[in-house]
Amino acid sequence: MRRRALLIAGLCAVMTLGAARPKPERWPVVREESAIRLSVKAFGMPRNGRFQDWRGDIAFDPAAPEQTRATIVIQAASLDMGSSVVTARAVGAGFLDAGRSPTIRVEVRALRPVGGGHYLARSDVTLKGVTRSIEYPVDLRVDGDRAHLMAAITLDRAQFGIGTTTTWNRLIDRQVMVRATLVARRP
Repeated sequence: MRRRALLIAGLCAVMTLGAARPKPERWPVVREESAIRLSVKAFGMPRNGRFQDWRGDIAFDPAAPEQTRATIVIQAASLDMGSSVVTARAVGAGFLDAGRSPTIRVEVRALRPVGGGHYLARSDVTLKGVTRSIEYPVDLRVDGDRAHLMAAITLDRAQFGIGTTTTWNRLIDRQVMVRATLVARRP
């Protein structure tokens, strides 16, 4: 009898552990209220840009943020640095090389809560055919059916082969700050 009870308890435990959690819901990004920007120091001065053409797909469950998955695909040629000359160099062959590498891809693999609406995101970033796994801080606030996400990612452009062979390399900081402000709506 005791053996049977242990067997049943064990089976129940295995079934509970193996039970699939529901998949996170897809939250469409509200593009009009969202932005992806970058800043880098060039010639000792800050240069700021904004990507105009990108799309985001986010699967999120506020009760299980560690199951979050997201894909952000950015059209490299859509970068606007505020000056046609600076923009042409930034998207040209020496830097982003949008002609050969038209997209920048960010795959969010997980969000780990660190408290108070702050998270640590683990993502794979692909630029110019090079993929790097990175972690970065994310602030996330959910108000009813809307999620507000702010992320700041510092990338070393040399790790992606960006601008390392141009004569401008030493005049442009290797650290590029990418800031994403995303608003998503629960369906």
